[in-house]
Amino acid sequence: MKNNLRRIALGSLAAVACLAASLSHATAADALEIQQPGRLRVAVYADFPPYSAKGKGVDIAIGRELAKRMGLTADVVEVTADEDMNDDLRNMVWKGHYLGTRPGDVMLHVPVDQRLAELNDKVRIFAPYHLESLAVARDPARVPPVKGSAATALEVFTREKVGVETASLADDFLLGVLNGRLRDNVVHFKTVNDAVAALKAGSIAAVMASRAEIEGALGAPGNIDVGPVSMPELRIKGWSLGMAVKADSTVLAEALSQAMIDIQRDGTLARIFKEHGITHQTP
Repeated sequence: MKNNLRRIALGSLAAVACLAASLSHATAADALEIQQPGRLRVAVYADFPPYSAKGKGVDIAIGRELAKRMGLTADVVEVTADEDMNDDLRNMVWKGHYLGTRPGDVMLHVPVDQRLAELNDKVRIFAPYHLESLAVARDPARVPPVKGSAATALEVFTREKVGVETASLADDFLLGVLNGRLRDNVVHFKTVNDAVAALKAGSIAAVMASRAEIEGALGAPGNIDVGPVSMPELRIKGWSLGMAVKADSTVLAEALSQAMIDIQRDGTLARIFKEHGITHQTP
């Protein structure tokens, strides 16, 4: 009899514990500041390989993995970039686009930058997951490694043509450095993919862009060398990429932060970059 009562008591305690755990999990899920129960709306940039383009890319894979770790289903929305980062945060995080596109619960590929955060108090920027930097893809027979002072490293581009994406960091830098001496040999392209295609065809000798975009466009590098841009005149050595949610989405931010820590620790994040042919750099 005592044994039977003990079994009943233990069974009851186990049932209560399971119920408490279930309720705790449900409460935590209900507390997430998401627009649709059970679904995480992930905003990424449209037409931005290798990060996000037509349902594929590093950021899309990361968004889906984060949602999975949180017990949610990812709804990925690809949004066209606006005039600047402030507009993108408005369209993709805290308000939505005036044409009717709803914002995401979270946006990926957000620079983790104090000044940007100060200018956008309606969002919370956090959880850096990659350090992006400028790189040069070059034909080694025509262009030596880009290192040293700008006068030394970039002198070759007074004779050889270098491709850039229009209105990019590389574009601004090359047009302004050395008092504009390189302007005639800076060739503008709509995308980094187009610039890399021109490099492969031999119509230009090099491409300067973000390392990930170059690696994504190149695929197998063949006889093209890819290296960092390292010179004192380049003030921006690299920029960390993270996430953004609405400023008051505290529970969601904490859950996403923990999910990001988990995929960093178990190697999933590095694997995602590797699968896309991109060198992952830890912030």
